[in-house]
Amino acid sequence: MGFRVQTVILGPDTDQYAGEGQAKSDIGAIAAAARWCEERGFDGLTAPEAGHDPFLPLVVAAEHTRSIALGTNVAIAFPRSPMVTAQLAWDLQQLSGGRFQLGLGTQVKGHVVRRYASRWSGPPGPRMREYVLCLKAMFETFQSGEKPAFEGEHYQFSLMNPFFNPGPIEHPHVPIYLAAVNPYMARLTGELCDGLRLHPIATFRYAREVVLPAVEAGAKKAGRDPSEIDMLGAPFLAIAEDEKGIEAARQALKQHIAFYASTPTYHAVLEFHGWQDVGHELHQMSRKGKWQEMPERISDEMVEEWAIVGTRDELASKLRERCSGVFSTLLLDLAPELRRDDAWVGETVQALQQEHSA
Repeated sequence: MGFRVQTVILGPDTDQYAGEGQAKSDIGAIAAAARWCEERGFDGLTAPEAGHDPFLPLVVAAEHTRSIALGTNVAIAFPRSPMVTAQLAWDLQQLSGGRFQLGLGTQVKGHVVRRYASRWSGPPGPRMREYVLCLKAMFETFQSGEKPAFEGEHYQFSLMNPFFNPGPIEHPHVPIYLAAVNPYMARLTGELCDGLRLHPIATFRYAREVVLPAVEAGAKKAGRDPSEIDMLGAPFLAIAEDEKGIEAARQALKQHIAFYASTPTYHAVLEFHGWQDVGHELHQMSRKGKWQEMPERISDEMVEEWAIVGTRDELASKLRERCSGVFSTLLLDLAPELRRDDAWVGETVQALQQEHSA
């Protein structure tokens, strides 16, 4: 079978990764972007939490589309109580006619405490386990009206009266996807969730040799078939219209990679490849605000491990070659100049959706 194919709206661009601020949008632009995604044949569109709330754009997208799936990519869980997230997800599921996918991530302690002005109550893995279980208990209470009785170390849900219960909806199963790089979160996804949104900082080899086995272990623990879990990959892309543009695309991508590779939480990937010294150096540079100098530490060989590099006519075949047997869904974060060719985008999406040999 072919891949399901998603894309992103309001995603960060190279200037944002370089510390130069971000573009502004408005309701009309969000609506137009959502319609464009559906008209090009994408199976899903997502909104990130990269300086703006990821749920609000999806309300606009729900109004201006009819069939495309709508997901957060991803919403940061811990600054939001489970009830806040549950209400947002339930409303979006109802407003979209059952098209919503709840993508959740943890972020790191420094950002949760110092940027979100929120609390860090313990290790992120066990806390996320409770968060997901609490969400599921809330969804069950919304649908059934039964008295809740969830008690955990981090979260308790034991009160709901009819006045505050949003009530049953036609599509009560809200798919939950976890953002994952490290094995614990991958195992948790296999055990409890509908899908895994693999961060692009995970290389193709790391995905095959570390992430997939962890998902399978989690599924086995829960008595689930691993094929039930949607493995969603968002590989880095250095794609240009022709050979002349590839080098510029590669250099722009190095800015994106360096930003994420500077985060210690993701250094397991760098250590897997023997790049730990580069990761530590990038982290120190980020602390000094040297964003525009950081790409110099990313070599062309490293880019080849992380990314699909080539012309736009090679994109579908190269994705198929490197992603088959790993991912069931692909997210294409296409550069603005590539998005301008509507026909090519539609053809590429269709080529990836067609049946292929694993």
